[in-house]
Amino acid sequence: MTTKPFAESCEQNKQAILNVLEKVLADSRHLLEFGSGTGQHAVYFGQHLPHLQWQTSDLQNNHEGIKAWLEEAALPNVLSPLALDVSDAHWPPISVDSIFSANALHIMSWRCVEHLFVGIGKILESNGLVCIYGPFNYNNAFTSESNEKFDGWLKSRDPESGIRNFENVDALARAQGLVLVEDYEMPANNRTLVWEKIT
Repeated sequence: MTTKPFAESCEQNKQAILNVLEKVLADSRHLLEFGSGTGQHAVYFGQHLPHLQWQTSDLQNNHEGIKAWLEEAALPNVLSPLALDVSDAHWPPISVDSIFSANALHIMSWRCVEHLFVGIGKILESNGLVCIYGPFNYNNAFTSESNEKFDGWLKSRDPESGIRNFENVDALARAQGLVLVEDYEMPANNRTLVWEKIT
């Protein structure tokens, strides 16, 4: 049996994120989680949002760990991961009314972030919602000293990664017909941004 991967950050932030998702996704039915990582979030949110079909996805090399979490939980509404690389022009042929991602944008290159929003524009239904959790800068400024240190650490590992500016991300969203409807302040200097597709 595959040892389940574990991310401490998922354990720490899951309840705060759930508090937002319970409100935002009350009327949603089919969600794609981009970058499911360890699978911890999918299991926790799937347990607490039984009305929602939760489709996991990630790069192929993370699937084994995600499946270990899903197989143990055996939740009927949480689905095995799709292979999804945002830089691939051909996304899985699905249509969803909501998308969720946590702590992904700052570990991707900016080019991949651009590809992500193009893909979102293709698979998200009209009036669908996008919920993205993580740290963001505003007006090109860090919101905390800890975020600035984190950004430096990210760039030391990969110069193309780093905390993204909200205004730049919002511009990508607007180019896909998405309008920001909520910007939630979260613990540990993070945010949950929520856009709605109006086209």
